[in-house]
Amino acid sequence: MASGLENEYVTLHEVVKAAKIRLNGNIWDYLVGATETETTMRRNRLALDSIAFKPRVLRDVSKIDPSSEIFGKKLRIPVLLAPVGSLESFEPGGGITVAKGAGAGGVGMLISSVTTLKLEDIVKGGDGPKIYQLYVRGDDKWVAERVKQAMGAGYDAFCITVDTAVYSRRERDIAKRFVKSWRTAATGQDHQAAFSWDNYKRVKSQFPDVKFILKGLGCAEDAEIAIKEGTWGVYCSNHGGRQLDHGRGSAAVLPEIVEVAKGKAKIIVDGSFSRGTDIVKAICLGADWVGLGRLYCYGLAANGAAGIERVVELLEEEMKEVMGLLGVSSLKQLDKSYITQAMPTNLPSVHSAFPLMHEGY
Repeated sequence: MASGLENEYVTLHEVVKAAKIRLNGNIWDYLVGATETETTMRRNRLALDSIAFKPRVLRDVSKIDPSSEIFGKKLRIPVLLAPVGSLESFEPGGGITVAKGAGAGGVGMLISSVTTLKLEDIVKGGDGPKIYQLYVRGDDKWVAERVKQAMGAGYDAFCITVDTAVYSRRERDIAKRFVKSWRTAATGQDHQAAFSWDNYKRVKSQFPDVKFILKGLGCAEDAEIAIKEGTWGVYCSNHGGRQLDHGRGSAAVLPEIVEVAKGKAKIIVDGSFSRGTDIVKAICLGADWVGLGRLYCYGLAANGAAGIERVVELLEEEMKEVMGLLGVSSLKQLDKSYITQAMPTNLPSVHSAFPLMHEGY
């Protein structure tokens, strides 16, 4: 399928610009902002920009396949749309529209429990792999009920976010006195703060056949515990720089998580991944899939489901280009031999992956 937006958006930064025009200032700041000094968000970009490629030549790259798979289902590119709260603030259809866009684009999605829509309706919104993501707002019995509900509705896996024990100070919102409606409606934060490895083990033990993912792992030590407990997927993430300030960039953390995983768990990573080159770098480092957050929300705000599909199309074009120039024709050929550390050239920011935006293009 094609998005039908091939002429309207010929670069990713044009999608970003369209989203900014269409969103009100408060929602735009919610989308692009991070915590306090926004250092962690910038380090996400810095970690990616500190990786350079080592290309090989005289390889047959006449046919390039950037596809992957998850749960036995093919993905057009190794991308999962990350869970984002209150998708309805970007486009009225919210999670249902995202499901349509993910299905049309041929990628997977995680749907956040911070939504006004029923999870059963979202899962029916479009074809493609779907994972339900939970913020803990109740006791172990409450969490277990959410697992039963999600798996009964047809989700492929169950993800628990673990890096939100304390809600952060997002100063773009605070300075503008913008009070998010979905935050004022939220209850049960004390359950998230108290949720421990013991709670996770008790819940997980009730569902031996469910693929559990823990999202928000930021070090090898916690990844090792997760893997020891039989966790199917470890999700390297710092919440897009929106939780702990002065943390490390995800691409800097990823190698140590890959090292302890040793193939015993699947690996997802997110954190300012914005270009096809970023996705290829993650695969070189050992990730199985890359989560996209802000980037697909730009597509959602710009043109709904078709906007998300167009983002995927552009990423696929960029991935095919870089893979061909690296001398590989499939993701399986990528490894650490194709990358090295290098000095970044751009000052990191939420949009430093799109330098032409600042030059009037």
